Amino acid sequence: MAEILFWLALFLTFYAYLGYPLLLALVGKIVRRPVAMTATAYQPGVTMIIPVHNEERVIDAKLSNLDALDYPRDRLTILIISDGSTDQTRQRVLGYRSDLQIRFLELSQRQGKAAALNLGLQNTSSEIVVFSDASIMLATDALKRIVQPFQDVSIGCVSGEDHIPGGGGEGLYGQYELSLRNLESRLSSIAGASGSFYAMRTSLCKPFLPGMAPDFLSVLVTVEQGYRAITEPRASGTMSSTKSARGEFQRKVRTLIRGMTALWHARALLNPFRSGMFALVLWSHKLARWLVPVFLLVIFLANLWLLDRPFYMVAAVAQALFYLLALLALLDIRVIRDNLLGKVSMYFTVVNCSIFVAWIRFLSGTRLEIWDPTRR
Repeated sequence: MAEILFWLALFLTFYAYLGYPLLLALVGKIVRRPVAMTATAYQPGVTMIIPVHNEERVIDAKLSNLDALDYPRDRLTILIISDGSTDQTRQRVLGYRSDLQIRFLELSQRQGKAAALNLGLQNTSSEIVVFSDASIMLATDALKRIVQPFQDVSIGCVSGEDHIPGGGGEGLYGQYELSLRNLESRLSSIAGASGSFYAMRTSLCKPFLPGMAPDFLSVLVTVEQGYRAITEPRASGTMSSTKSARGEFQRKVRTLIRGMTALWHARALLNPFRSGMFALVLWSHKLARWLVPVFLLVIFLANLWLLDRPFYMVAAVAQALFYLLALLALLDIRVIRDNLLGKVSMYFTVVNCSIFVAWIRFLSGTRLEIWDPTRR
């Protein structure tokens, strides 16, 4: 029985990270759903909503970055929504001089990201709404690129790509996620948009619900209404990595709890008779990945029962070495931390520990709405 559990859990872990992308790549050679884009100068009216909380450290750079965007000024409105900021964010925005149409809206008390985004939606009348964080610096043509897929009437949500320079674990994992989104985009809909930069048809937007990941919820709302959510690789931006593994751990736990809450809210989409191929995307990209900590625990415990066999003794030593590398990297042992295997082992371990903690908190009834923007 222990041997069966070991191999089953190992297979499911492999499927979550490698088997699913391979499946998408194989099916993608047979089935494709191209996006119909014909007009080269498609420039619909756009409102960009940027929720902020105490972003005085980066808001000047963000405003300069927005000023450099290659998009008609008369077709673009920027709404900066302060969720109870107590620093100099307000003064810096109001003091910025530009011919951009920038409006500063404010929640006097912290109410959470959903409330900030909803205030933005209430002040939006354009055809397309773009959501962006203060921390991402967009390429000059990013806005022009992200709206192009909306020429296809079946497209309801488009995600940009957020790149993290450098070879750290977060950056490597980010590249893996972007590749996976591109594979999903060719066949069906992506499992989740980039929270730092994505766009949606305003007509499809519904009020954001407290305690749910807005980017994931937007994709679920899009698919529920019969539209596709895809990625546009040419619409890109850059952001720095989190300052510490601890910061990444805390960010992941918050994001996961919100994601779990959103999926539970839209759990009907897990039914393939309701959402077709998208159900496979949710089961594989979200649930299977979120269950990997359980699979890893089963692998480890089952392995302990099989130590009398040479193969499983080697497997146990390999697991121990992998987690030891992660621990040494977390302890900031430079020769390990700067090594590719050290980076991968540390990030993989941190991510799966954060998933495990998120499950415990989610199942115990914890729900999160007040947000702290990730400091990068």
